[in-house]
Amino acid sequence: MMAPTPLNLPSRLKEEAEQWATRQGVSLDAFVVWAVAEKVGELKQGLDDSRFPRITYRRSASGQPTPVVRGTAIRVQTLVVESQDWQMSPAQIAEDHDLSLEQVQEALAFYQAYQAEIDASLTAEQQLESSHA
Repeated sequence: MMAPTPLNLPSRLKEEAEQWATRQGVSLDAFVVWAVAEKVGELKQGLDDSRFPRITYRRSASGQPTPVVRGTAIRVQTLVVESQDWQMSPAQIAEDHDLSLEQVQEALAFYQAYQAEIDASLTAEQQLESSHA
């Protein structure tokens, strides 16, 4: 799911990133993924896509803009995990979260359109979770 991307960071920037990663209790790789995911989210902040009127962004606990089903706190990535990892149907997901089928279908379509951003966020969360386990 994650493609290796060699980075050539200036020495001072790498040192600072390593210090911040250590303070956060994560590896440098996890910190870089997290930082990139936050930046991508920032760039998309306030940029609701008119093709997906049922999806908007809200700030997560970390301050990162996160796509959610409009009018709820349900993250798109939660629905994606349930669909892909748990093999739940859109109808099952809708029932589980008290959403309409249209909301779930649009969230899954939103994922297809913004897969790189959402996958980066999921990866960053998984790396943070595993580093604290």
